[in-house]
Amino acid sequence: MRELTATQIVVLERIVANGFEPIMIPLYGNCIGIRRNGFAALLEPIQDGGWRIFGQPCYVIDDSLSVLVHRQGREWFVFKRKQVEATPEMLAERVRFSEDLSRLLFTPAPQGPQQT
Repeated sequence: MRELTATQIVVLERIVANGFEPIMIPLYGNCIGIRRNGFAALLEPIQDGGWRIFGQPCYVIDDSLSVLVHRQGREWFVFKRKQVEATPEMLAERVRFSEDLSRLLFTPAPQGPQQT
């Protein structure tokens, strides 16, 4: 991973201050993982000094990122041979996680006093 910009660091600090935890996921060395309440997302630094969410936020199973699938008329979070049924509460938490993370990622940094 290349060196982070000051703006990227400020955004990460804001995310951590709002209850998210940074994690490293070895398979995604160019991204930073962000985790909260059993869900995680990958953040990828972009050239303009910001971030983008890489893929979709997902449930964490055995410290790995799962995939949300539809099987037998129900939704499941799946990683390898393990699966966890995606309850309505879990799906609602996934939405909250996504909305909160997006809000924190894309809120402009406060500007200093304007000089005249």
